[in-house]
Amino acid sequence: MWSADEIAELCYLHYRTRLPKQGKPDRNREWTSLAAVVKVESATQREVLPSPGNLQVTKEVVAMGTGTKCIGQNKMRKTGDILNDSHAEIVAKRSFQRYLLYQMWLAASHQQCSIFIPGTETGKWKLKPNIIFVFFSSHTPCGDASIIPISEPENQLSKPVTGDDAAGQSAECISNHDRLGPEDKRKSEKMASNHIIKRMKTDDDDYSSVITEDLAVQQVSVKRVGDTNPKSCECSAEIQTANKETGLGRPKVVDVYRTGAKCVPGELGDARIPGLGYHCVGLLRVKPGRGDRTCSMSCSDKLARWNVLGCQGALLMHFLQYPLYLSAIIVGKCPYSQEAMRRAIIERCQHISYLPDGFLTHEVKLLQSDLQFEHSRQAIQEVQTNSRTKLVPCSAAISWSAVPEQPLDVTSDGFRQGTTKKGIGSHQSRSKICKVELFHTFQKLVTSISQEDLPDTLRMKTLETYWDYKEAALNYQEAWKVLRSQALTGWVKNAKEYLHFT
Repeated sequence: MWSADEIAELCYLHYRTRLPKQGKPDRNREWTSLAAVVKVESATQREVLPSPGNLQVTKEVVAMGTGTKCIGQNKMRKTGDILNDSHAEIVAKRSFQRYLLYQMWLAASHQQCSIFIPGTETGKWKLKPNIIFVFFSSHTPCGDASIIPISEPENQLSKPVTGDDAAGQSAECISNHDRLGPEDKRKSEKMASNHIIKRMKTDDDDYSSVITEDLAVQQVSVKRVGDTNPKSCECSAEIQTANKETGLGRPKVVDVYRTGAKCVPGELGDARIPGLGYHCVGLLRVKPGRGDRTCSMSCSDKLARWNVLGCQGALLMHFLQYPLYLSAIIVGKCPYSQEAMRRAIIERCQHISYLPDGFLTHEVKLLQSDLQFEHSRQAIQEVQTNSRTKLVPCSAAISWSAVPEQPLDVTSDGFRQGTTKKGIGSHQSRSKICKVELFHTFQKLVTSISQEDLPDTLRMKTLETYWDYKEAALNYQEAWKVLRSQALTGWVKNAKEYLHFT
């Protein structure tokens, strides 16, 4: 039906041909990251065929984002008109939500070209059964998924990554794997950091974590106190201890790739032991800012959340019978570990129970492409090998959605590119995917539907603020409460004052 390389190639082509030069990096000194959502639509309504290999599909990029930046907490605004997080994955996801809002409007307008069909409840819709969505990222998500082993043949020497190396990275949560040479994909999929983290109850907070430094362990686990099922909370698949088997030709693990994302306040920090012990795995992390701490969780953490709650968010859940899950996550050519991806995105939340109907820990497919993004840090470095120019991340972020009106949006520092200090707060300064703009699009959708056709959660309700509408999505909020209490316990939530806009 489709392959990882086909999805990557489609996204790279879309980037080259559909996105303008504005917002793209200067190839001589800048790089960026790319993410996208691809709609895969089969030619038949039947979900299972006798020979699925013959199934014809149509692939279409419906949302795309670029970017590496994140604003600090001191720049956050209570009016919802700034983009807090402009990492490519988040820009792509918010662009996807804009696409979904448009598709929901088509459905509510009774237009058959929508991706949605009526559900069994009044005002509720569901995705057509022959459509799935695939998420693509040109690089490994920042945070836990980026903490992967660096291996090398025993007879080959290299300089291990030091704490200074990690500290010298850009403040936008870029992991060291972009700076170092690429590792063989098949090797890295089999390897992982050989540290155990256990969650244990303490007097100060519900749980903390302790490292044990046994590098010969066969399992990396995160256990919750009181668990009766020993497999219910495993945070990692079985790992290989190649350091004991180098005589068999296996690569030797010499270090781990670093992530710039910092452990959440109040939780256990990284050990920062040079080499394999530098990071703890399985922990929630926030993206760093330039001297000003951010309130944005790492992309690994957000992907883990979407894998339980869906990608639609709270507002769209009012209209959906079931959450909208990604069928696959594909990463472009870069240092990559299948084990670390599973740990970060799936296994940290696998043990949770008592989710509302329709919500689950989705078994998303995790794949890697062999195709490299032309404007990735690694690709630019390969071209600029003899240059003394310092490479820096591109300051702009590009958002693109498959919508008829103003599909493109280029931002910098959270506002439309070109916004002056005097212009901040004006309608023209807002990105089309900032909170208040998506909220207003949602409100227009609600008002376009007659009261009797609205879902129960919106019918005859006196809801005013962004916060009101989000809280009224009861099943979504219940699922989020369960997820936070059982798995993502240290999640940094935005204060209510940042959500009380209209």
